Amino acid sequence: MPRQEQDRDKMVKYRTIFLSDIHLGTRGCQAELLLDFLAQHEADTYYLVGDILDGWRLRRGWHWPQSHNDVVQALLARAHDGATVYYIPGNHDEIMRKYLGTHFGGIEVMERAEFVTADDRRFLVTHGDQFDAVVVNAKWLAHVGDRAYNLALWLNTWANRIRRLWGGQYWSLSNWAKQQVKQAVNFIGEYESVLTEEARRGDYDGIICGHIHNANMRELNGITYINTGDWVESCTAVVEREDGSLHLIDWAATLRKRRSVPALKQLPDDRNVRYRKKKQAA
Repeated sequence: MPRQEQDRDKMVKYRTIFLSDIHLGTRGCQAELLLDFLAQHEADTYYLVGDILDGWRLRRGWHWPQSHNDVVQALLARAHDGATVYYIPGNHDEIMRKYLGTHFGGIEVMERAEFVTADDRRFLVTHGDQFDAVVVNAKWLAHVGDRAYNLALWLNTWANRIRRLWGGQYWSLSNWAKQQVKQAVNFIGEYESVLTEEARRGDYDGIICGHIHNANMRELNGITYINTGDWVESCTAVVEREDGSLHLIDWAATLRKRRSVPALKQLPDDRNVRYRKKKQAA
């Protein structure tokens, strides 16, 4: 039985789900985690906010395991079941910009979108690469940076294999570097400022984007800035509840918490009590 049918009874339903920077076709893509997320969350509307496929990487060498195909099939299944799905291409899947206005299996390709929450706030939805000076003015440098990023992910994989030998949890080398390197911190801040100003010029209440793999949700001078993050490192998504409130879900962190808590319901009642007392005494 397909995964989505098996878990339909435990689905959490939202009005809208935003996903970006999945990078299907790369070894760093956390497709299994995304499939797990999709198996437990559904929505009336989905926004795929760019870099869903990684054409840059696929041109250098083909990598397409079954789990990546399963992600595509899961998204097509949502559209087939009646959900509205918008695909807003980014720089890594820029080839899809040749097909603006086209529908693929019920998924509509758009350059950008306007999203209105249930409580009537207007958001601009865009991948965000159009506001990245490196991508716009020095594309060759962006490709060099992409190769360096893939190297960091390769190093990160081996570092985490070693950490697991001592029971350590997942750690992101790239995210750590972003927080430590002043230039990276400054770039992220500048990127957020430029995008919020774009939203202000369009008289929007906020902007929803991706591109820089840095999940965030905050107010900047009266404009709501939301970055959906990615499914390479952080494994995050943005969801809208029925009341119009927007929330950032860190799925990797959620799974880490679940795995760190023993399933007490599977223990006899007297053992539950002893376990809790032992935890309290510690």
